[in-house]
Amino acid sequence: MPDPLPGTPVTPPVAAPRAKKRPKELAVIDQSGCTGCEVCIEFCPVDCILTVPGPDFDQHKKLVEIDLEVCIGCKLCVKYCPWETIEMIASADALSVAARWTQRSVLPQAEWIRDASGIEVVASGPLPLHGAKPG
Repeated sequence: MPDPLPGTPVTPPVAAPRAKKRPKELAVIDQSGCTGCEVCIEFCPVDCILTVPGPDFDQHKKLVEIDLEVCIGCKLCVKYCPWETIEMIASADALSVAARWTQRSVLPQAEWIRDASGIEVVASGPLPLHGAKPG
């Protein structure tokens, strides 16, 4: 590579982006024990906890869920949940545990909403109900 002309700024080579390292554990909410108090949301440093309408889409009784694609495994939500309904689960198992523990989701495209055969395990729509039969 030829030397730059005098007075020309030299731009250092850009390093290739590193792959994101998956946390050893991810936070998973057991929505059956969630009261929708939203305390966990206040402590999440990456804003991966979302509010979800509660049973029968009741806007007054909300639940929360964690976007496992964004979770960094910091454990703050577990520490501050007053109802002890959030657990740290090994990353390899978190998707299947979340599928069992989630009653409502606002993440219809999330990987964990599909069973092992690839079939969606929630009803279609903007706020699917876990376990509902399509159609």
